Amino acid sequence: MNCRKITIFGAALFAVWVAAAPSPAFAQTSFQNYRCADGTQFIVGFFQYDSRAHLQLDGKSVTLAKRLALSGSRYTGSGVTLKITKARATTLKHAKRPVTACELT
Repeated sequence: MNCRKITIFGAALFAVWVAAAPSPAFAQTSFQNYRCADGTQFIVGFFQYDSRAHLQLDGKSVTLAKRLALSGSRYTGSGVTLKITKARATTLKHAKRPVTACELT
């Protein structure tokens, strides 16, 4: 009977630990805020096991697929192109507007 109480207590303690621990997806997520030269502001999220970029732009969510780039990263989708060079220079093209330079805020 004593062994059963220890097992129940151990299971309850494990459940509390799991509930209190931050989720792995949350711990390995990166969100970055950008402001562009043309006044555009956006937030981009990157997730460890997802090669896409997830933007909040003009009040809408846009998911951009990673594309081939010679230097750095390029993401496109839904008429939006986001480029981030290895030197962290960032440009955005969207809504038939010209390409604009963006910086982290």
